[in-house]
Amino acid sequence: MLSLHREGRSPVHAVPAGVKLLVLFAAGTALFFVRSVAVLGGAMAGVALCYALARVPWRIAARQVLTVVPFAVALSAVQWLVGGWEAAVLVGQRMLVLVTLANLVTLTTRTSAMVAAIETVLRPLAPLGVRPERVGLLVAMTIRFIPVIKEQADQVRAAQRARGVERSTAFLAPLLVKTLRLADGLGEALDARGVDGTVTRPPEKTEQAGEAGKARRPREGRTL
Repeated sequence: MLSLHREGRSPVHAVPAGVKLLVLFAAGTALFFVRSVAVLGGAMAGVALCYALARVPWRIAARQVLTVVPFAVALSAVQWLVGGWEAAVLVGQRMLVLVTLANLVTLTTRTSAMVAAIETVLRPLAPLGVRPERVGLLVAMTIRFIPVIKEQADQVRAAQRARGVERSTAFLAPLLVKTLRLADGLGEALDARGVDGTVTRPPEKTEQAGEAGKARRPREGRTL
C-alpha cells in the first residue's frame, strides 16, 4: 500500500487488518473529543512505542513525520490566529497522531488484507444495495493511484527543471491532463472487463456480428 508495506514478524504485523482499521477508526473519532495537550502528548508517545514494537527503521518513521509536519504547522498557524495557542497545539497534535498512526497501519498491513477486511465488514449491508466487492475495488484503486499520481507529478517537475523552470504553479495543468488521461484509460479498461456488472461487446465486434447475421438470413430463407 502506497509502496510502503514492509514485511515483518513483529507483534504489530501479527494484528489482523480488521482490528487495525477498527483501532484507527476509533482513534480518529476519539481524538477530536480530547481537549488536553498532555493526553494528546501521551497518544503521540503511544504511537512512537507502536513504531518501536513494529521495528520500523527510524529513518522511515522520521520521513513519515516530516511529510506531515508542514501541513500540521500550517493548520496550527491558522488555528492560532482564530482560537489561540492551545487550540493550535491541539490541532497539530491530532494531525500528527492520526497521520503517523495511519502510516503505521500502512507499513504493517498488506493491501489485500485491508481490502478483504473492508469487504467483510460491508458484506452484511449487501441486502441494502451495498456491493462490498465494488467498495473494496474502489479502496484498492484509491490506494494504488496515490503513488501513481505522485510519480506523475515528479515526472512533470523533472521536465520543467530540464527546461530551466525550478518552481512554478504551471505544473498543475500538465499534471491534471496526465491524471485525467490516466483515469480515462482506467475507466475504459474497467468497462471492457464488465466491472459495472454488464459485459458488453466492443462496437466493432457488434457491427461485424450484425453484418454476419444479415449475410446469413438470405441463405436461410432459400433453404426453407
